[in-house]
Amino acid sequence: MHPDLGQPARSDHNIAIWGAPGSGKTTFLAALDIALILKKGPWRVIGADGPSTDFLIEMTTALSHDQRFPPATGALGHYRWFLSKKPEPQPRRWGRRRKEERAWKIGIDVLDAPGRSYHSKRGRGTDREDLLDNLASSRGIVFLFDPIREFEDGDAFAYLHGVLADLAQRMLATDEFADGMLPHHLAVCVTKFDELRVLKTAQSLSLLSPDPADPHCFPRVGEEDAEELFQALSTVSASGNANMVLPTLKQFFHPDRIKFFVTSSIGFYLNPMRGTFDPDDFQNLIPEALGGAGGARDPHTPPGSGYQIRGQAHPINVVEPMLWLGQQLSSNGDAKGVR
Repeated sequence: MHPDLGQPARSDHNIAIWGAPGSGKTTFLAALDIALILKKGPWRVIGADGPSTDFLIEMTTALSHDQRFPPATGALGHYRWFLSKKPEPQPRRWGRRRKEERAWKIGIDVLDAPGRSYHSKRGRGTDREDLLDNLASSRGIVFLFDPIREFEDGDAFAYLHGVLADLAQRMLATDEFADGMLPHHLAVCVTKFDELRVLKTAQSLSLLSPDPADPHCFPRVGEEDAEELFQALSTVSASGNANMVLPTLKQFFHPDRIKFFVTSSIGFYLNPMRGTFDPDDFQNLIPEALGGAGGARDPHTPPGSGYQIRGQAHPINVVEPMLWLGQQLSSNGDAKGVR
């Protein structure tokens, strides 16, 4: 069911969210709002129309107040948001009126498609065709790679390759793009960094580093090391095909337009009495029956089915991919405005 969008505000940039079922597309969108609030910075998320605002409120409430994952996407949802940055005050010059600066605004036109859309039948009016329309009109893509799902199901390449083949046929069959490459900027996000197996893999590769600006001392994987972790996690796949994901992406997209991020929509558990990351007590997703520390997630259990978020969500690296894409897509590429 498509939301009735009415007459939305104009959006200058189109960003699509791409991922297999269960990769966390809906949760990623909800975590974006929470992350910006916790940062206490100048950026905020604003809905461009009624359905987008309603979606933002519903998903943010589920993740923060209810401590539950938002429901998986069951129908194609088209949402329009703005990432808006309050203008910095300008100094007043003698004898001149102070110039009023406008808010910096990145338009985000997000199509939150159910995972099955990437593997469904072709034909006008189908979810797959709507998805291809959105990808073709977008110039920014957030590609979510779920290493836990890949270890169990191994279907990331299957969902990726079919859609890329169709997208290339549609966009590259003509001479519009003379270099034969898709024109998008691509933010590849390794999700579920809060999961024990993902964190331990990063630790074994010596990729963990603290963020000196983070008062909670949560571990992170720097942008310069994110691709290495992606490659390492791609070697552990139920199908053995995950090692073809990265070569496929670089075959269709400009390699210098691809950037890697290691993300978590819920982050690590933070004991309010301690206030900083505890390497012996960090799991933020637990079975509902326990109601306390401990427990490992069953990868076959969908998020929200028998599991709850233990404490406050502390999203990791969900803002950075969106701001990076906004920066790349802005007409003047002004890095000073988008940060």
